[in-house]
Amino acid sequence: MELPVLVKHFCLAAFIVIGGPLAAKEEWPQWRGPEGQGHAVEAKDLPERWSETENVVWKTKLPGRGHSSPILTDDQIWLTCAEEVLADEATAKERLKANTGGQPVSVMAEVSLWAVCLDRESGGIKHRVELLRVPDPQWVHKLNSYASPTPVLADGRLYCHFGAFGTVCLDTVSAQVVWRNQELHVMHENGPGSTPVLVDGKLVCHLDGSDRQFVVALDAGTGQVAWKTDRTGELRENPQMRKSYGTPLVVTRGGRKEIISQGADWVYGYDPESGKERWKVAYGDLGFSNVAKPVAGGGRLFLATGFGKTELVAYSLEGPGAPQEIWRQKKAIPRMPSPILVGPNVYVVNDSGVLSCFDAATGEAHYQERIGGNFASSPLYADGKLYLGSQEGVTLVLAPGPVYQKLGESTLDGAIMASPAAVGRALYVRTEHALYRLEKKP
Repeated sequence: MELPVLVKHFCLAAFIVIGGPLAAKEEWPQWRGPEGQGHAVEAKDLPERWSETENVVWKTKLPGRGHSSPILTDDQIWLTCAEEVLADEATAKERLKANTGGQPVSVMAEVSLWAVCLDRESGGIKHRVELLRVPDPQWVHKLNSYASPTPVLADGRLYCHFGAFGTVCLDTVSAQVVWRNQELHVMHENGPGSTPVLVDGKLVCHLDGSDRQFVVALDAGTGQVAWKTDRTGELRENPQMRKSYGTPLVVTRGGRKEIISQGADWVYGYDPESGKERWKVAYGDLGFSNVAKPVAGGGRLFLATGFGKTELVAYSLEGPGAPQEIWRQKKAIPRMPSPILVGPNVYVVNDSGVLSCFDAATGEAHYQERIGGNFASSPLYADGKLYLGSQEGVTLVLAPGPVYQKLGESTLDGAIMASPAAVGRALYVRTEHALYRLEKKP
């Protein structure tokens, strides 16, 4: 773990969930918003339609690749990006002899990991800060990036996590690195994907590799390990079925906070202060490489079990101890996009473009509609509408409710892999090449 250093700095043209730091109205401090559940409570008068020329306040080309969502504070927007150097064919072939998986991957000779700051009003790039430079990094899935985890913001500090490659704390005023930690190592197989959460001064991260699996809390002030807890659930022999890419969810049960944490085949409950495992529950069927983040509300927890036999499972959070299963759905459940809970219903869009609306209490399917496209980003609920962005660059705007109702459909250049953000009257959408600020024009 490394404490303050000089960085390269360039100036260029009330549910059950707590979910992390509470934010002011004009902030979007973490993945999926202030409560980490995909709700933009304060957003209003958002556009329902746009194009490359319609309702675009600005569009800024981004350096490198990344699937992290934008983080907003004051007059700033922060994202992470990766600048990649491909390995030559002979080197890649030699390194991939150690690959036990069958997924399409890319092999790099080097990757540089950056935090990029944009001006919220103009979209101009204010800072580019190189956080880490990694020679011969682990290979990465062709759908993934080295900058997929979304940063977390609190009290003028931006926490950027890149899985096994390291975690960096950045001061958002000076754009200087406060600390680095590069002491936590696992084999991701497909690259990093788990986004951290902040709870009570600790940055909680999942590191579920094919070789080892644990949850760790870093002291937000120093980057030192506050606690580290190994996964205890029995896993499959195949190392590819041991890995996971989940993001923690923080809830309050019985008056005390609890970290709900998905790994391969199991979901766990941890004490945020000590990291002690309070309970664990097996999914009941094969579930690994978990990407979707759970959601909770109304005394219930909803999670997708990941790859393998992908299912949506609802658990009761009432009472102490391990949650009890209420219902499960097995048809057209997402592997990557997270569920979203709006009112009495929970919505999921699966990777191949089937949108489902289920009664949150009973699991009854109100509808399952093929909307087309391929999806990796998670839905947003803002201004009374659902926003769903696809890998084809198409965003559907829907009215929530038990009957399917499309309000708008819009297309931007480039795939949408990152989940959107909404603050005030503005919607922020990251594509594979650019960040857009979208607003209704008078």
